[in-house]
Amino acid sequence: MANSGSLTSGIADRYAAAFFDLAQEHSALDAAEKDLGALKATIQGSPELLGFIKSPVYSYEDQKKAITALADKASFAPLTANFLKLIARNQRLFALPDIITAFEHALARHRGEVSAEATTAVSLSDEQTRRLRQEIETLVGQAVNLQTKVDASLLGGMVVKVGSKMIDSSLKTKLNRLQSVMKEA
Repeated sequence: MANSGSLTSGIADRYAAAFFDLAQEHSALDAAEKDLGALKATIQGSPELLGFIKSPVYSYEDQKKAITALADKASFAPLTANFLKLIARNQRLFALPDIITAFEHALARHRGEVSAEATTAVSLSDEQTRRLRQEIETLVGQAVNLQTKVDASLLGGMVVKVGSKMIDSSLKTKLNRLQSVMKEA
Protein backbone atom coordinates (compact mmCIF):
# COMPACT_ATOMS: atom_id res chain seq x y z
CA MET A 1 0.00 0.00 0.00
CA ALA A 2 1.37 3.44 -0.93
CA ASN A 3 1.90 5.95 1.83
CA SER A 4 -0.01 9.22 1.71
CA GLY A 5 3.15 11.21 0.92
CA SER A 6 3.78 9.28 -2.28
CA LEU A 7 0.09 9.49 -3.18
CA THR A 8 0.10 13.27 -2.76
CA SER A 9 3.38 13.53 -4.66
CA GLY A 10 1.96 11.51 -7.56
CA ILE A 11 -1.17 13.65 -7.68
CA ALA A 12 0.91 16.84 -7.46
CA ASP A 13 3.26 15.74 -10.24
CA ARG A 14 0.40 14.87 -12.60
CA TYR A 15 -1.54 18.09 -12.01
CA ALA A 16 1.61 20.23 -12.20
CA ALA A 17 2.70 18.58 -15.45
CA ALA A 18 -0.75 19.06 -16.98
CA PHE A 19 -0.88 22.72 -15.93
CA PHE A 20 2.67 23.31 -17.13
CA ASP A 21 1.83 21.85 -20.55
CA LEU A 22 -1.35 23.91 -20.76
CA ALA A 23 0.40 27.13 -19.74
CA GLN A 24 3.19 26.47 -22.22
CA GLU A 25 0.67 25.78 -24.98
CA HIS A 26 -1.02 29.13 -24.25
CA SER A 27 2.32 31.00 -23.90
CA ALA A 28 1.33 31.77 -20.33
CA LEU A 29 4.21 30.29 -18.31
CA ASP A 30 5.22 33.67 -16.88
CA ALA A 31 1.67 34.49 -15.80
CA ALA A 32 1.22 31.03 -14.29
CA GLU A 33 4.52 31.37 -12.42
CA LYS A 34 3.50 34.77 -11.04
CA ASP A 35 0.04 33.57 -10.00
CA LEU A 36 1.25 30.37 -8.35
CA GLY A 37 4.08 32.25 -6.62
CA ALA A 38 1.58 34.69 -5.13
CA LEU A 39 -0.68 31.81 -4.11
CA LYS A 40 2.24 29.98 -2.49
CA ALA A 41 3.13 33.07 -0.47
CA THR A 42 -0.50 33.47 0.59
CA ILE A 43 -0.74 29.84 1.72
CA GLN A 44 2.57 30.06 3.59
CA GLY A 45 1.42 33.24 5.32
CA SER A 46 -1.96 31.91 6.37
CA PRO A 47 -2.22 28.82 8.57
CA GLU A 48 -6.01 29.17 8.30
CA LEU A 49 -5.92 28.91 4.50
CA LEU A 50 -3.55 25.94 4.67
CA GLY A 51 -5.88 24.25 7.16
CA PHE A 52 -8.86 24.97 4.92
CA ILE A 53 -7.33 23.46 1.77
CA LYS A 54 -5.96 20.44 3.65
CA SER A 55 -9.20 19.67 5.49
CA PRO A 56 -11.54 16.99 4.13
CA VAL A 57 -14.39 18.49 6.17
CA TYR A 58 -15.25 21.25 3.68
CA SER A 59 -17.45 20.48 0.70
CA TYR A 60 -16.40 20.88 -2.89
CA GLU A 61 -18.76 23.86 -3.17
CA ASP A 62 -17.21 25.63 -0.16
CA GLN A 63 -13.69 25.02 -1.46
CA LYS A 64 -14.63 26.13 -4.98
CA LYS A 65 -16.22 29.35 -3.68
CA ALA A 66 -13.19 30.13 -1.53
CA ILE A 67 -10.61 29.41 -4.23
CA THR A 68 -12.66 31.38 -6.79
CA ALA A 69 -12.87 34.37 -4.43
CA LEU A 70 -9.14 34.14 -3.77
CA ALA A 71 -8.32 33.97 -7.49
CA ASP A 72 -10.62 36.91 -8.24
CA LYS A 73 -9.20 39.06 -5.43
CA ALA A 74 -5.63 38.30 -6.52
CA SER A 75 -6.52 38.96 -10.21
CA PHE A 76 -5.14 35.62 -11.36
CA ALA A 77 -5.05 34.92 -15.07
CA PRO A 78 -8.14 33.02 -16.29
CA LEU A 79 -6.00 29.95 -17.03
CA THR A 80 -4.75 29.81 -13.43
CA ALA A 81 -8.20 30.53 -11.96
CA ASN A 82 -9.76 27.75 -14.04
CA PHE A 83 -6.99 25.35 -13.04
CA LEU A 84 -7.61 26.10 -9.35
CA LYS A 85 -11.36 25.52 -9.82
CA LEU A 86 -10.58 22.18 -11.47
CA ILE A 87 -8.42 21.16 -8.51
CA ALA A 88 -11.25 22.12 -6.14
CA ARG A 89 -13.86 20.29 -8.25
CA ASN A 90 -11.70 17.15 -8.22
CA GLN A 91 -11.25 17.51 -4.45
CA ARG A 92 -7.47 17.80 -4.75
CA LEU A 93 -6.91 21.14 -2.97
CA PHE A 94 -5.08 19.24 -0.23
CA ALA A 95 -2.27 18.70 -2.77
CA LEU A 96 -2.08 22.37 -3.85
CA PRO A 97 1.19 23.26 -2.05
CA ASP A 98 2.85 20.18 -3.59
CA ILE A 99 1.36 21.00 -7.01
CA ILE A 100 2.87 24.49 -6.84
CA THR A 101 6.27 23.07 -5.88
CA ALA A 102 6.13 20.50 -8.69
CA PHE A 103 5.19 23.25 -11.16
CA GLU A 104 8.16 25.35 -9.99
CA HIS A 105 10.47 22.37 -10.52
CA ALA A 106 9.07 21.74 -14.01
CA LEU A 107 9.54 25.40 -14.89
CA ALA A 108 13.12 25.37 -13.59
CA ARG A 109 13.91 22.26 -15.68
CA HIS A 110 12.35 23.93 -18.72
CA ARG A 111 14.60 26.95 -18.20
CA GLY A 112 17.69 24.83 -17.62
CA GLU A 113 17.82 25.82 -13.96
CA VAL A 114 18.36 23.76 -10.87
CA SER A 115 15.94 24.33 -8.00
CA ALA A 116 17.47 25.03 -4.62
CA GLU A 117 15.95 25.90 -1.27
CA ALA A 118 17.77 27.63 1.56
CA THR A 119 16.24 27.67 5.02
CA THR A 120 17.82 30.09 7.48
CA ALA A 121 17.22 31.12 11.07
CA VAL A 122 16.83 34.78 10.03
CA SER A 123 15.92 36.45 6.75
CA LEU A 124 18.71 36.89 4.24
CA SER A 125 19.37 40.29 2.72
CA ASP A 126 19.17 40.65 -1.05
CA GLU A 127 22.97 40.74 -1.19
CA GLN A 128 23.30 37.56 0.91
CA THR A 129 20.72 35.80 -1.27
CA ARG A 130 22.58 36.87 -4.43
CA ARG A 131 25.91 35.62 -3.05
CA LEU A 132 24.40 32.31 -1.91
CA ARG A 133 22.85 31.82 -5.37
CA GLN A 134 26.25 32.49 -6.97
CA GLU A 135 27.96 29.97 -4.67
CA ILE A 136 25.40 27.28 -5.46
CA GLU A 137 25.65 28.02 -9.20
CA THR A 138 29.43 27.62 -8.96
CA LEU A 139 29.01 24.26 -7.20
CA VAL A 140 26.42 22.81 -9.58
CA GLY A 141 27.64 24.46 -12.78
CA GLN A 142 24.28 25.80 -13.96
CA ALA A 143 21.70 28.47 -13.21
CA VAL A 144 19.92 28.13 -9.88
CA ASN A 145 16.34 29.02 -9.01
CA LEU A 146 16.78 29.75 -5.29
CA GLN A 147 13.86 29.83 -2.88
CA THR A 148 14.52 31.05 0.65
CA LYS A 149 12.52 30.61 3.80
CA VAL A 150 12.98 31.31 7.48
CA ASP A 151 12.78 28.75 10.30
CA ALA A 152 13.73 30.34 13.62
CA SER A 153 14.05 26.89 15.21
CA LEU A 154 17.36 26.44 13.35
CA LEU A 155 18.88 28.94 15.83
CA GLY A 156 21.66 29.83 13.35
CA GLY A 157 23.30 28.64 10.13
CA MET A 158 21.27 27.25 7.26
CA VAL A 159 19.98 24.18 5.49
CA VAL A 160 20.43 24.15 1.71
CA LYS A 161 18.67 21.62 -0.54
CA VAL A 162 19.72 21.28 -4.17
CA GLY A 163 17.78 18.57 -5.92
CA SER A 164 18.02 15.48 -3.73
CA LYS A 165 21.13 16.71 -1.87
CA MET A 166 20.98 18.53 1.44
CA ILE A 167 23.66 20.45 3.29
CA ASP A 168 22.69 21.09 6.91
CA SER A 169 24.96 23.53 8.71
CA SER A 170 22.32 24.69 11.17
CA LEU A 171 23.16 25.27 14.79
CA LYS A 172 20.17 23.14 15.77
CA THR A 173 21.60 20.08 13.99
CA LYS A 174 25.07 20.66 15.41
CA LEU A 175 23.63 20.88 18.95
CA ASN A 176 21.59 17.72 18.38
CA ARG A 177 24.72 15.86 17.23
CA LEU A 178 26.64 17.11 20.26
CA GLN A 179 23.83 15.98 22.53
CA SER A 180 23.88 12.50 20.94
CA VAL A 181 27.65 12.23 21.35
CA MET A 182 27.40 13.29 24.99
CA LYS A 183 24.69 10.68 25.67
CA GLU A 184 26.93 7.95 24.23
CA ALA A 185 29.93 9.02 26.33
